[in-house]
Amino acid sequence: MIIAIDGPAASGKGTLARRLAAHYGLRHLDTGMLYRAVALQAMRAGLPPTDEAAIAAAANTLDPALCDDPALREEGVGQAASMVAAMPAVRAALLQVQRDFARRPPGAVLDGRDIGTVVLPDADVKLFVTASAEERARRRHRELMERGEEAGYEAVLADIRRRDERDAARAVAPLRPAADAHLLDTTKLDIDSAFREARWIIDAHLNTGAGRRRE
Repeated sequence: MIIAIDGPAASGKGTLARRLAAHYGLRHLDTGMLYRAVALQAMRAGLPPTDEAAIAAAANTLDPALCDDPALREEGVGQAASMVAAMPAVRAALLQVQRDFARRPPGAVLDGRDIGTVVLPDADVKLFVTASAEERARRRHRELMERGEEAGYEAVLADIRRRDERDAARAVAPLRPAADAHLLDTTKLDIDSAFREARWIIDAHLNTGAGRRRE
């Protein structure tokens, strides 16, 4: 079974994807970490953030060990990753990596921005997880504060909106729900509630093959 989860920054899709993978005995890939790793590798190599060819070359020689580097969680790396992810050559370099991961038995849960639309359009179940920009900014601000990083809520909100705009407007693989994706709005849901909703959708697919949502 392959589950594709898409959505904007801080929507809760990563936490949800990890829990679903553990629940169904599937492997998990946070594809955003791949782009963060490419961005981090490019930053450490001193590559100009606009040099698409050089950054794509870095993506083709990505050191997998970087995906476990704590520096990937830094806000600056996240901002750089959003820029890197808009580069067609970088996306092309990482596309097969994601597909190969998903198609190895017993299956996988992948979360990102274009999993259901581009990476795995034939995924068994597709979820589009979202929340209001204000709620996502509150979550990200709380996360940063808990890590001891100084950040003002308004600055975080502005960054969330910039990322949304950049992700939705990019020429290749823009952020949007797949036509057959199930929308899961987590604005007023905690992770346990979101997990229950997602499981209902997936279990409906397993039981009927249709994955119909409750009316």
